[in-house]
Amino acid sequence: MGLVLVSGPAAEPLSLDDVKTHLRVDGTSEDALLQSLILTSRLHIEAALGLALVTQGWRLVLDCWPADGIVKLPVAPVQAIDEVRVATAEGTLSIVDAADYMLDTSGRPARLIAKAGVWPRPGRKFAGIEIDLTAGFGPAASDVPEPVRQALLLLVAHWYEHRDPIEIGTPATAVPHAVNRLLNPYRAVRL
Repeated sequence: MGLVLVSGPAAEPLSLDDVKTHLRVDGTSEDALLQSLILTSRLHIEAALGLALVTQGWRLVLDCWPADGIVKLPVAPVQAIDEVRVATAEGTLSIVDAADYMLDTSGRPARLIAKAGVWPRPGRKFAGIEIDLTAGFGPAASDVPEPVRQALLLLVAHWYEHRDPIEIGTPATAVPHAVNRLLNPYRAVRL
């Protein structure tokens, strides 16, 4: 199984102005660093939680269908399934009719289910299934839940103040606990 980013978000969940206001930074000399920290913080939180914060396109590649026929989608929140393709014996990709499957977003992870209970069999043993999906809270920064945006601000501020993982002569500084507390409601529950 592989998950590939097909199209990244059109905007970050925080603007440069949001961050500069939070940090009380004037001028433009730190803009490149701050933009880098915004991007890095978003990627860190998305990877840690299995989330897409702002709308983005992903491709899930599978060798075969799960035994129970239910595909658990590893990124959330899923907005839509754009296309499902299955490799034929000749190696070309055939589009599965959208009327033949349904998307269940009532839980996490979201699930893709064949309506007839059976998926078309891929014609090759590896990477024979491609599922393109759109995920994210929405296209705008304001669509991202406020606690997640606040956690992003705190993480950017932390990395801005502690640019090295270890500062000589001081104890190592961990990511603030408030970041984890703000993000806890967005973690996937595993039993």
